[in-house]
Amino acid sequence: MARVLTHAERPELADRADFNVWPAYNTHGDVLNRYWSRLYEVFPEFQFVLYDDEEDVVLAEGHTIPFAWDGTAEGLPAGIDGVIAEGFQLRGDGGEVTALSALAIEIRPSVQGGGLSRSMIGGMGAIAREHGFGELVAPLRPSWKERYPLAPIERYARWSREDGLPFDPWIRTHVRVGGEILKPEPQSMRISGTVVEWEEWTEMAFPESGEYVFPHGLAPLSVDRERDLGLYFEPNLWMLHRVE
Repeated sequence: MARVLTHAERPELADRADFNVWPAYNTHGDVLNRYWSRLYEVFPEFQFVLYDDEEDVVLAEGHTIPFAWDGTAEGLPAGIDGVIAEGFQLRGDGGEVTALSALAIEIRPSVQGGGLSRSMIGGMGAIAREHGFGELVAPLRPSWKERYPLAPIERYARWSREDGLPFDPWIRTHVRVGGEILKPEPQSMRISGTVVEWEEWTEMAFPESGEYVFPHGLAPLSVDRERDLGLYFEPNLWMLHRVE
């Protein structure tokens, strides 16, 4: 039976989450990478795995961070970059936190599609409840947005199917378990690099300056060869789960 275990409870299991689900470029966030490796040390009670006792395998890993929120869409941080930076600052300053934010859910590729994402959302809700938070928010990375990189996230987030549910599968999963859309975040994560770095990350060539659509990108990449700079802002969608 699979169960949620935090890093504070079973720190050795983090090394067992030996799978990568992200495109190469997505692991080079300018802000995110300043903090990511320190999540386990500073917030061990908010990082967790879904562990199958019988099979002795880590099925998925989840990352969350507490932060201060006034309950309004306008009061949300500036995307995933903003919420992780704020969370670390509050922990360092001893500031009051009032809500929990999801940062990522990573599911072992061999068990994807088996409904574990709902268990992981539920695990985040349980951690929020345990720490007295009534609200869990998430800067979602819509799973099909990479198919429509030229569509602004503001429009994409409103697309729906004939049954009225969201068009995007990941947004739809959250809605089905009670999630509410708060607002789109067009520049949630900043990723910059040299032209060569971006060519390595994407396995593409960028012969001249301009805007490029690239594999697995949720929005276009801006390339400036004179400045030797590739700049990308990943769009997300803020969603809310009320914790009871």
